[in-house]
Amino acid sequence: MSVRKQLRTALCGLALTGVVVTAAPATAVATPAVNSAAKKSPVTAAEDAAARALARSLADSAWRAEAGRAVADGTERGLGALAGGSRTRAAAPLAAAVAAADRAVATAKGLPADTGALLTVTLTGATHSGRAPLVAVEPSDDEATAVTAYDTHGRAHTLDVSRTPDVPVYVVGVDGEKAVEAGTRVLERELAAAGVATAAPDATTPTTSATSASSTGFWTSRITSVRLDDDKETWIKGDAEIFSIVSGFGLDGKVRVDTVTHPYLDDAGTTYHPNQILVNWSLYKYNLADAVMMEDDGDTDYSALAKAIAAALLTIADLGAYIPLVDPVVDAVPSSFWTDDADFVDAWYTLAREMTGTRDGAGANGRFTFDRYWVSAL
Repeated sequence: MSVRKQLRTALCGLALTGVVVTAAPATAVATPAVNSAAKKSPVTAAEDAAARALARSLADSAWRAEAGRAVADGTERGLGALAGGSRTRAAAPLAAAVAAADRAVATAKGLPADTGALLTVTLTGATHSGRAPLVAVEPSDDEATAVTAYDTHGRAHTLDVSRTPDVPVYVVGVDGEKAVEAGTRVLERELAAAGVATAAPDATTPTTSATSASSTGFWTSRITSVRLDDDKETWIKGDAEIFSIVSGFGLDGKVRVDTVTHPYLDDAGTTYHPNQILVNWSLYKYNLADAVMMEDDGDTDYSALAKAIAAALLTIADLGAYIPLVDPVVDAVPSSFWTDDADFVDAWYTLAREMTGTRDGAGANGRFTFDRYWVSAL
């Protein structure tokens, strides 16, 4: 999900940097391979290694036919499972390379080893052209104008992201939904370990829902509809993986953070009606809370994010009146999130318990419609 550079600049006042890539005039042009490892994030480097291995493996006609059938309908498939389940000669070395890349991705994203395989593959472009395929990596930079793809001989080609290529293109990426699910657990667990109250399963603070909700139930703010601006997704980008960081003061007067995932929020320009609870007011001292919406753009390091947010929020004391927490959360985001990435989506200041109706985000990129919803105790 592309997020406009001016949105981040206006709301956060951060200096953004980017890599300008000039696309070749043709759809796919062979170019000399460039050693750009120094410029790549660890996640991108691991994806690139898997993409090169996949490209080389597709020289095996039997494996290429099998892989093509598996993703012919555009379905995202686990790359490791696809290679590991094949008996073709080229699949075995590919499976080993992908397993190593999967481990590298999990480590770079601050996820536990038991997260499992994260790399995926989809097929796009002119899938029925009969031409030899290329393999590209889904870019983390939403403002990139070109990407590098590899052929079965290991040669690099430049693809214009604004034009659908006239050859089949396998796109290697990260399973964002799985990464967000695992990442938000890491985020809450590490925040809890640092002393920030959360809803983490192993949190022992007195402000968890088990101890703070009344015996009859509790009031919530429920999302009845949500929409993000249309920023014109390119052919190579997959669905967005969105989550929100809800923050406020817990019943003990200390800052607390809760995370909410939005797995349905795939496309900009589309209105979704999830009836999803965003804020459980039984967990908060005041009738106000804030929300920062972010996207896992592939490179998100949840462990680093948790440490940065905890360090910022633990310095804020309850002075007897509500203090908005959006700015400390956004300011705490590591600088790497703002380089070649669009992890920040929008923010909502001072959401109120009694609030109903539509609220635009501070950056005018997102729009929530809320109602008040009573959750009854069993």
